[in-house]
Amino acid sequence: MTSWRLIESLSVCLSLLLFCWDLVSGQILYSIQEEVTKGTFVGNVAKDLNLNVNELETRLFQVVSGYKKKYFEVNLKTGVLFVNDRIDREELCSSTQRCCVELEAIAQLPLNLYRVEINILDINDNSPVFSMDSQNINISESTFPGARFPLLSAHDADVGGNSLKSYKLSPNEHFSLDVQSGGESAVSAELVLQKPLDREKQSVIQLLLTAVDGGKPPRSGTLQIVVNVLDNNDNSPVFSKSLYKVSVLENVPRGSRIIQLNATDLDQGLNGEILYSFSTHGDKNIFNIFEINSTTGEIIVKDYIDYEETSAFEIRVQAQDRGLSPMISHCKVLVEVLDANDNAPEILVTSLSSTVKEDSNNGTAVALITVSDKDSGKNSIVKCLILGKIPFKLSSSYRNYYSLVVDGQLDRERISQYNVTIIATDEGTPPLSSTSVITVHVSDVNDNAPRFPDSDLSIFVRENSPVGALVQTVTALDEDANENAQVTYSLLELNSKELPISTMVNINSATGEIYSMQSFNYEEIKTFQFRVQATDSGVPPLSSNMTVNVFILDENDNSPGILPPYSDQGSVNTESIPYSAEAGYFVAKIRAVDPDSGYNALLSYHIAEPKGSNLFRIGTSTGEIRTKRRMSDNDLRTHPLVILISDSGDPSLSSTLSIDVVVVESNGEIEVPLRPRPMKESNFSSLHLYLLIAIVSVSVIFLLSIVSLVALKCRSADNGFSGYRAPVITTNPDGSWSYCKSSQQYDVCFSSDTLKSDVVVWPTSCPPADADLINIDGTENMKLHQTLPKSEKPKPPNADWRYSASLRAGVKSSVHMEESSVLQGAHGVLVQNWPTVSSGSGDAEGGEASPPVGAGLNSNSWHFRYGPGPGPPQHLKPGEVPEAFLIPGSPAFISIRQDQSDDKKDEAKKKKKKKKGKDKKEKGKDDSEQ
Repeated sequence: MTSWRLIESLSVCLSLLLFCWDLVSGQILYSIQEEVTKGTFVGNVAKDLNLNVNELETRLFQVVSGYKKKYFEVNLKTGVLFVNDRIDREELCSSTQRCCVELEAIAQLPLNLYRVEINILDINDNSPVFSMDSQNINISESTFPGARFPLLSAHDADVGGNSLKSYKLSPNEHFSLDVQSGGESAVSAELVLQKPLDREKQSVIQLLLTAVDGGKPPRSGTLQIVVNVLDNNDNSPVFSKSLYKVSVLENVPRGSRIIQLNATDLDQGLNGEILYSFSTHGDKNIFNIFEINSTTGEIIVKDYIDYEETSAFEIRVQAQDRGLSPMISHCKVLVEVLDANDNAPEILVTSLSSTVKEDSNNGTAVALITVSDKDSGKNSIVKCLILGKIPFKLSSSYRNYYSLVVDGQLDRERISQYNVTIIATDEGTPPLSSTSVITVHVSDVNDNAPRFPDSDLSIFVRENSPVGALVQTVTALDEDANENAQVTYSLLELNSKELPISTMVNINSATGEIYSMQSFNYEEIKTFQFRVQATDSGVPPLSSNMTVNVFILDENDNSPGILPPYSDQGSVNTESIPYSAEAGYFVAKIRAVDPDSGYNALLSYHIAEPKGSNLFRIGTSTGEIRTKRRMSDNDLRTHPLVILISDSGDPSLSSTLSIDVVVVESNGEIEVPLRPRPMKESNFSSLHLYLLIAIVSVSVIFLLSIVSLVALKCRSADNGFSGYRAPVITTNPDGSWSYCKSSQQYDVCFSSDTLKSDVVVWPTSCPPADADLINIDGTENMKLHQTLPKSEKPKPPNADWRYSASLRAGVKSSVHMEESSVLQGAHGVLVQNWPTVSSGSGDAEGGEASPPVGAGLNSNSWHFRYGPGPGPPQHLKPGEVPEAFLIPGSPAFISIRQDQSDDKKDEAKKKKKKKKGKDKKEKGKDDSEQ
C-alpha cells in the first residue's frame, strides 16, 4: 500500500512538472491527471497569456466552457487556474483515447478571447472486469488438439497504458491461452486445446483466467473457467468465415436484415443440424438491438440503431449441432453503423452578464455560444446566424464557439429588451437546424433629460386666494428608468429685478405641485412669471426648464372711489342752482373710479334718496345730475340727495355721496368754490402769450369803438333826436348790460350776454309813422326784421306764445329755458320779463321761434333765429355796444370804459379757470403715472 501511494504521488508530481503550454492557433495547452483534489494548481493563465494580474478584475476576466459542470476556475487575484470540481475521465470522455477539456478565456475592455485546452490524463483507477464470474465450456473428448474456444473478454474503463493489456491462464496440462490484441478488436483470449481430453480420467477441468491492465502498479480481474469434457460428437459446425464485417445505416427500420450466416457440419442426422444463437459471452446490449434466426442464421434489427450511442457492434454468434454431445463453433460479426443526419445542432448559451448598458461600445461581449452536433463528418459541420436585423452579431472565436457581441447603437427608451434568435444549421442532407432565443436586457443610462409637455405654461390665479392654495401641478416625463427617471422640481428666478419668487409661490419637489405663498392683490400685481426646473436623479443629472406665466384674475374687492371735489359717505356736499333753472339744467357731475378691472370697474350712478325724486335725475353712466322740470313755489329750497355709485361686479360693491342742492334766486348768488392754485415758476408760457394777444385785441376793439361812437354822435347831431327817447344802458350784477331804445312805435332792448343771443322786441303803445328796421349780422347770421303797418297798433305778446317744432326738439335734448335779463323800456321804467331761448348744454343744435298769428305783428314780416353760435357778430366784441345805439353824452357812453374793464376781468377769470383745470388734469395724470 505504501509503495502504491508513493508511485501515485510521483505520478502526480511528474504530470505537474511535465505540463506544457504552447500557443497553437492562439491556444494554451495544459495537462492534468484525473481525480486530483479540488483546488489543484493547473497553470498561471495570466502569466501565460501575458495579462496584467491587477487588471483581471477590472476586465471581468473569466473562463467558460460548454460543460454542465464548472471543472476549472481562475483566481482573479493571482491569475492561477485551479481545479474546481472532481474530474472523472471515464465519465467525461467515455472510451475515447484522448480526453481534452476546452475552455474559453474572456477579457473585457477591450474584448479578447483565448483558447485554453486541458488534457485530462488517465490514471489507473479501474480494474479489468469480466461480465460474468464464471464460464462453462463443453468440449468433446474426441476434440483434436488445436481446437480453439473463445473466452469472455474483460473490460477496462481506463485507456492507453492503463487499459487491458493481456490475459493469464492458470497452469494446466491440457490448455494454453492465445491472446489477441491490436487491430480493430480489443484484446481477446482463446482457449487452445493442447492435449486430447480423456473424459474417463478427468471430466471437469477448473481453470482461472486473469485479465491484467498496463497500469503501474497493474490491476487485474479474474474469470473462473469450467471445462466439461463430453462424449463423442466428432465434428463441430464450421462457419464460412471466422469474422464477418457489415455496414448498416443508423435508424434503419425494425426487422431489417443485416447479414445471413452460414455454418456447415460434416456429421449427419441430429449431429449435423445446426442451431444459431448469440453467444452469452458477448455484450448483452446486443440482445436488445439485434436478433438471429436460429434456423437460417439471419441477423435482423430488433430496435433502432443510434450512431451517436454506438458507432459499431461486435456480435458473437455460435453454431451448435443437435447431437447428444453437441459441438459448438463461434464467429464474430462486426457491424459498422453509418451516420445519418438525424441530430439537429445543439446550442449552449453561457451568459456573460444579465444586462448590457445602452451606451455599450461595439464589440462588447454579451454571451458565449457553443454549438455542437452529435452527428459526424459533414453532418456535424454547423453554421450559426442571427435572425432579423438587430444591433448584435456573432463573432466566431474557435471552431463551434461564438461570441454574441454588440454591433450597433442601443437605446433602452426605444427597445428595452431584445430577443436574439440564433439559428444553427448543419450541412447534412437534408440539413437540420436548431433555434435558441437569447433575451438581452438593455440597462438604462441617464441619457434623457426630463421633458415638460410645453415650454410655456399660463395659469390663472384669483386674487385674494388663500395662502397655501394649490395653484397648478406641473409634470415632466423622463424616458429613462429607475433613479434616472426620478424627477425633482425646483423654482428658478426669471428676472432678478422682481421680488424673489420664493415669496410668491413654492413647489413640492417630489410632486410638482405649485402652492401660493401669499394672497395676491390684482391692484398691486397683475402678472408675474418664473421658471420650473425638472432635474432627474441620474449621474450626472440632466434637467430642463419651463416658463410659467401667472395671471392674477381680478375679484370685485374694491368699492368705487369718489373723485374730488366731492367726498364719499361721512360728509355732505353742497351745490346751488337758480330758481329759474329749466328742465335739464346741469346741477353737478359725479366722478368716481374703481381700482378693479372689467365689469368690476364698470360704474353706474343712481339716486338712492329720495327714491322716486321728480325734480332731479342722474345719468346712469355719466354721473351728471340734471333737473327734470322747472322749480315751483311748492318745492323746497334745499334738496338732500344721496347718490349711490355701484360697480357691476358679483356681488356688487357701492359707495354713497350726499349732496344738498340749494335753490337760489339768481345766478349771481351761486358761489363757485375755487381751490387755491398751486404756484409754479413764473415762466413766460403760451398762456401768457394768449393773454397778451387778448389784451391787445380788446384794446384795439375799444379804440375802434370810441372812434365809431364819435362818428355816430356827429351824425346824430345832424339828424336830431325827434321821435326818440333817450337810450338807456343798464348794467346787471353779473357784469352784462342792457340797451333800450324807445320810440313811439316800439322799444328795442339788447343784452351784452351775446352768448345767449337774447333779443327782445317790445312794441310801444304808439307806433311811429314810419317803421324802423334793425338789422344785426353776425356769425350765425342773426337778423331781426320788424315792419309795423301804420294802420295797426302793436300788441304785447299774449299767453299763446309757442315754440316751433325745431325748438321743441332742442328743448327735449339740451336746450332749456332761462329767465331773460331785465329789459328796460324808457329810462327808469321797468319792463316786464319775458322768456328767451338759450343753450344750456352747449349742443350744436339750433331752433327757430316765430310769433303766432294775432300777436299784433305780421308773422311773415320778421324772423328770429337762435342757436349757440360762436359769439357776437364779427364786427362786435363781447361787452361792446353797437354804434347805432350809443348817444354821445349818455350814461352808456360815460360807463363804457368801466364795462370794457369788467369784461376784461371776466375774460381773465375764465382763462385762469381753464388753466387751473388743465393743471389739475396734468397733476392727476402725474399721480396716476407715479
